[in-house]
Amino acid sequence: MEANSEAVVQMREVTKRFGDINAVDAVSLDVPEGSIFGFIGPSGCGKTTTVRLLIGNYEATDGTIKVLGKTPARFNREDQKRIGYMPQLFILYPELTIWENLNFAASLYGYTMDRRERLEELLDLVELTGHEKKMVRNISGGMQRRLSLASTLIHSPELIFLDEPTAGIDPVLRRKFWDHFQTLKSQGHTLFVTTQYVGEAAYCDYVGVMRNGQLLMVETPEMLRYRALNGHVVDLRTVELMDAEAVGALKDHPLVKAEVAFLDPLTARLTVENASTAIPQLLDWCETQGLNVESVNEFVPPFDDVFVMIMEQVREREVMAS
Repeated sequence: MEANSEAVVQMREVTKRFGDINAVDAVSLDVPEGSIFGFIGPSGCGKTTTVRLLIGNYEATDGTIKVLGKTPARFNREDQKRIGYMPQLFILYPELTIWENLNFAASLYGYTMDRRERLEELLDLVELTGHEKKMVRNISGGMQRRLSLASTLIHSPELIFLDEPTAGIDPVLRRKFWDHFQTLKSQGHTLFVTTQYVGEAAYCDYVGVMRNGQLLMVETPEMLRYRALNGHVVDLRTVELMDAEAVGALKDHPLVKAEVAFLDPLTARLTVENASTAIPQLLDWCETQGLNVESVNEFVPPFDDVFVMIMEQVREREVMAS
């Protein structure tokens, strides 16, 4: 992977070894400035270890890392102020109230101007307004996650690392968080977000897929789905049954990249290179065959299914290589 001068995060062949285990194994990636980079993968695959390498909590066993143009181990106080980090585990103070924790976080970053207004704005974002006086030891795990996010964003960092920020959050609030992440992106912030909610890949500009410490791929959400399906998938439903000759002609059509599957007697599922160009050509083909078309649509599976497909493809390659 060639260096990207506009990347705010750069990793080159980075390995982190604990004893005989490679928690992160020869990972290379770039995160462009002003983007949302999603990091997905099963629990224990190396996502959190990667984040800790990037913020300087761990030093790499091998490879090189540049974050905001510097090696994380050499960050000074001003560098750290440019970065926000929400860890997976709750690290704030249970003996303080929600407000006191937020106020303390603001003090750490030297945030003085309009502090009360800023704290109230963040409490509203994470829907903790009205709970300011509650002791943190008495609030739920979900509320603790929301408080952690507010504390991370308090100083408006330009580069934000969020380790499973929506874990334990209800779907409505989860969507609100992602809407805010999009707003932060539009303001020029860069976000690096780990998640086990694979569907959240749809909100990202780029998605890295991890498994067993290895980075399998980095793609846009669109290309992630394309790679899982080995193309675009189109469902063609006709009014009448195709006869054997029409089925054979469809299977041999140059647009079709893989074996034609029939979901039911009237619906053929086809893999094509590009759905937008293939659909009108398929309609023309049906006309030449004397087939009336009831519907023809691109099949777009959810990202949970896409992730399962990718994992299955990886396992199949591993079996074939063994």
